Amino acid sequence: MKRLHKYVKKPVGNTNPFRVLITTILSQRTRDENTDEAAATLFSVYKTPEEIANAPRDEIEKLIKKAGFFRVKAQRVKETSRIIHEEHEDAVPDNIKELLALPGVGRKTANCVLVYGFRKNAIPVDVHVHRISNRIGLVKTKTPEETELELTKIVPKKYWLDLNESFVRFGQDICRPIGPKHEECPINDLCDFYRDMKKKSS
Repeated sequence: MKRLHKYVKKPVGNTNPFRVLITTILSQRTRDENTDEAAATLFSVYKTPEEIANAPRDEIEKLIKKAGFFRVKAQRVKETSRIIHEEHEDAVPDNIKELLALPGVGRKTANCVLVYGFRKNAIPVDVHVHRISNRIGLVKTKTPEETELELTKIVPKKYWLDLNESFVRFGQDICRPIGPKHEECPINDLCDFYRDMKKKSS
């Protein structure tokens, strides 16, 4: 993790947990730039759980269309906002159990809220974290849930807050799914994939 620290961009100020929650729901199965655009458009019109809960669903659909799967996501966003407003007095829960009870919220989304919304120790495992962890030989798992469990066993807690962002940026810049930049990689000496590739080529 120390070698990957340059890939971490520290958050500026406090991040709104509600915005993190809704943005992460919108991010499911879509590209980051589309997520950012959809979230910005939505929050430019509706800013609070109450406002989104009371907004017409077809209006929400139009605002988040860029995120893809907008009909399903609009329903989840609206219902999640209603629950936050009515059952939690507009405060997003700061524990995994209550977060997982929200519509469309899995472990990755819940952990993102804990890390980026509350700065609480957790490890959000997305496609980047799952793929890179297995590629370099840090874990040998088949699902993101298994990866999360194994990483919590072997990664010191002091690195948990930054792990997701480090791996995401590292996966975008260096350890790409196709055409990874092996020679530029700061951890190629620790990477099982790179070592195996070198053996085969020698």
